[in-house]
Amino acid sequence: MKAELRDITKSMDGKYVVTYTTTEDPREMFDELKDFAVEVKIRKYSEPRSLRANRYAWELIDQITEKMQQKEPWVKWTQKMVYRNAIKEMGGVSQICGMKTLAVDYFRAQWEYGHVGRQVEILDGGMASGKEGWSNVRIWFGSSDFTSAQMAQFINNLIQDAEGLGIPTITPQEEERMVKDWGKRHERAESAQPATA
Repeated sequence: MKAELRDITKSMDGKYVVTYTTTEDPREMFDELKDFAVEVKIRKYSEPRSLRANRYAWELIDQITEKMQQKEPWVKWTQKMVYRNAIKEMGGVSQICGMKTLAVDYFRAQWEYGHVGRQVEILDGGMASGKEGWSNVRIWFGSSDFTSAQMAQFINNLIQDAEGLGIPTITPQEEERMVKDWGKRHERAESAQPATA
């Protein structure tokens, strides 16, 4: 609750009375808690942070999907399609490798499990390294695998797509601050993961 401290007095029984003002209606909370001891924590108010990078990306994806559904209803656009297409527009977030053709479906199921953005595609051009029974495969990483620089590019691409469709977006300064914050939290989360062999 946002409030302003107004006054402090000492009552006859030696207790301090602190008053505050707020534009939010506290009556329901007061009626519910007036007969109980409560814990009060007061700290300096700060404006809520701008939207976190991942959440903002999905807000843009949702709005882009809606616009594309209106623009191209025959395509039957979904959020998943918009998200995966946005990843494919990125540079440096995929790798090409060769693997046994029979293993591709199993690998795809394992790679994409729990990750909407991760993708596996068999490339045109036939056999991998000229070996029969092997295929060239492109493996796409999802946004949860991105570095800070890649996430910045991903959001910037989404912003450009959104603006092209007439969707309002945040300022470049807000975008930069948001991505930096995402990077710091992302790095902390990665460093907290146990090492694996």
